[in-house]
Amino acid sequence: MSVKNNKMDRRYAQTRVGIHVKTLLMLLAFSLISAAQITSAQTVSSTAIVSQEDYLKRIKIFRIGTGGTSGTYYPIGGMVAQAISNPPGSRPCSEGGSCGVPGLVAIAQSSNGSVSNIHSIAKGELESGFAQSDVVYWAYTGKGVFKNEKAIPEIRAIANLYPETLHLVARKGSGIKSVHDLRGKKVSLDESGSGTLIDARLILNAYDLKESDLKAEYIKPEHAIGKIERGELDAFFIVTGYPTPSVSKLASGVGAQLIAIGGKETTGLLKRWSFFSPDTIPENTYPGIPSTPTISVGAQWIVSAKVDENLVYQITKALWNATTRQILNHGHTKGKVIEIERALEGIAIPLHPGAERFYREMGMLP
Repeated sequence: MSVKNNKMDRRYAQTRVGIHVKTLLMLLAFSLISAAQITSAQTVSSTAIVSQEDYLKRIKIFRIGTGGTSGTYYPIGGMVAQAISNPPGSRPCSEGGSCGVPGLVAIAQSSNGSVSNIHSIAKGELESGFAQSDVVYWAYTGKGVFKNEKAIPEIRAIANLYPETLHLVARKGSGIKSVHDLRGKKVSLDESGSGTLIDARLILNAYDLKESDLKAEYIKPEHAIGKIERGELDAFFIVTGYPTPSVSKLASGVGAQLIAIGGKETTGLLKRWSFFSPDTIPENTYPGIPSTPTISVGAQWIVSAKVDENLVYQITKALWNATTRQILNHGHTKGKVIEIERALEGIAIPLHPGAERFYREMGMLP
């Protein structure tokens, strides 16, 4: 057990992308190690932490639901978790230490994505999570894809983070040159509970296609990559910030194509759903793939309305702290476009009172 814990502690120190754990048990193991290290350190007094039990009592746990490990939510979640965390015993921000929330340990948890995160927040299984702007709106209002479910009014927004781009990725040599060519092909629409599945269905409808017109599969992008490499799948949808590792891997391996999402078929889609925006994946974002028109939505950080107002205020303040800029700039490519100037773009649900207080103080709200 101690070997696994030491490995996890080294990974935390080396990667500096936040805390990635799948269970609370692993978090507690990390905390015990940290407590032992801090207790033995010369930078704190012997009375700073009386015991491991006392240390654990001082920790506030804050979970962030992300997405699959091959997408963008997961690494972004790690960076955000690092930025807002400040475990007991850490050096103060003024001395070059963490500028996160005192006593807070944030966890970036892998999940099925947007829909799953929102449901988990509503059930109290997560304090917060990332979700697409379209899914957030539908969940809060009980409209669109949530029309057959109860609305989820207990979600609130912390911030809009970055644009998420719809990728339709086809295996090179699959014969797929347009969305219309998906008819009769083996295509993954992503897992149930993902925002990608919702948007893939909207795209198919815009092109007068039904799921029954395809040989549809419902698997995560990382599994879709493996099937494409083995010749068992022709294409897959993924909504993510570019570049995403799974697409880069495929393009550098057996070869891939990006299929354009644009033209008259999407004109009505963009008019009907204001949360969609026209977008373009630039040339050579992925090896050898030309510039490709598509659409995008916003990636938003959502939190339960039940989370303490002052805690969310401090989390929002830590997210936009100047030191967080360094974490975001040197992590995933999309981290560079997470800027406070875009924090309120496309938010169609109420802000959490804590976040609202911060933005008001910054003069971003009347």
